[in-house]
Order: sequence, then C-alpha cells, then structure tokens
Amino acid sequence: MTFNAVIFDLDGTLLDTLQDLVNTLNSVLARHNYPTHTLDECRFLVGHGMRELVRKALPEQTGSEETVDLLLKEMMVVYADNWNANSRPYPGIATLLDSITGRKIKMAILSNKADHFTRLCADALLEPWNFDVVMGHHSGIAHKPDPEGALLVAAMLGEDPSSILYVGDSGIDMLTASRAGMYPLGVLWGFRPESELLEYGAKTLVRHPEEIIGILGSSAK
Repeated sequence: MTFNAVIFDLDGTLLDTLQDLVNTLNSVLARHNYPTHTLDECRFLVGHGMRELVRKALPEQTGSEETVDLLLKEMMVVYADNWNANSRPYPGIATLLDSITGRKIKMAILSNKADHFTRLCADALLEPWNFDVVMGHHSGIAHKPDPEGALLVAAMLGEDPSSILYVGDSGIDMLTASRAGMYPLGVLWGFRPESELLEYGAKTLVRHPEEIIGILGSSAK
C-alpha cells in the first residue's frame, strides 16, 4: 500500500506528555481538596481533551458544569507554566520524522489537545521538522473520534483519505482513522494498551517508531 501522507496524534504518539498533564491535573484537584490520580490511572483519563479530562478526574456526583468550568480554567493556567517540564519526543521519533521528511511524504498533527497547546508543543518539541498541518481542538471542530477534523486535515493536505496513514496510541485515534477512511496504525509505546487499539480497529500495531518506516516503504508523491 502506498501512502501520500501521515497524520499523527500528538500526546502518547509523538510526545510523551503524560507526566506534565498529570502534575497539572493533580495540582488543581488538590487545591480544591479533590482526590488526585496516579500516572497509570491518568492513562485512561486523557485523550478526549482537557475538559473531559477534568470531568473524568472528578469524583462522581461532583462534576457540575460550573465546577468543570472552574477547574478547567485553572488547569489551563497551570499547564501554560508547566507543559514542557517533562514532555519530550519518544525515542525513535526523530529517526522516523527524518525518514518521512527525506521521502517528501506529507506530515500532519491532529490532536484533541487545545489548538494553542498543540501548536506550542509542536513548535518547541518538534521544531526540526516541518509539518504541513498542525491542528488541535478549537471551536467549530468536533473532538476525535468524530472524523471531521481528520477530513479537514486531509483536504488541507490535498490528499484523498484513503492515501493517508493515521498513527495514534488510542482507540479514539483508531476510530477516527476508520471513520475518516484512513489506514489506522496503532502504536504500543503510548498511553493505551494493545487490547484497546485492536478493539477499536487498528489494522497494524508497532512497538517502535522506526517500524513505521518499513510500513511506508517507498511511499512518496
């Protein structure tokens, strides 16, 4: 199969951002005397955007919209100061992105993270590589797994969805890819387990970024 473009999820796929997200979440929860969460617990809370992260992190019966609004606002402020304390590209990502760039295959990022933070992470932590499109969540675009964002990115790339390899670490990503008519590839170094990726439609699984180079083969426009 030939792919003309690759769309990457960000958190858990290109970047290991979990510790900074957990630290931010727990600091806000603790400030309001809510229970905090372990790193492993948070692996299953992230992925739907920060608003849902806050909602899921709160004890049952306490997640009123007013409470979620308040904690989300605080979390955005805290994260703005701490988003890059521990966040880094995963081992092997640099080699993968170098290879894709060398083959002149188009690259994009699509994340449920707020658009501002998505672009900030990409600009600072993935600066050596040129992504044709970088898109986080913003008003007017539905969160993944709704395929709207993925299809918009495909249009911006000028590529048919069937020619796009979609790379992510969660069931959300696999559903997004399938619903958009793209090829869903699941990575096993991210936040979610193999069983989830398979359950939600991953057609291929990889344990290291450099395996994706072989899957792309000689793909190029």
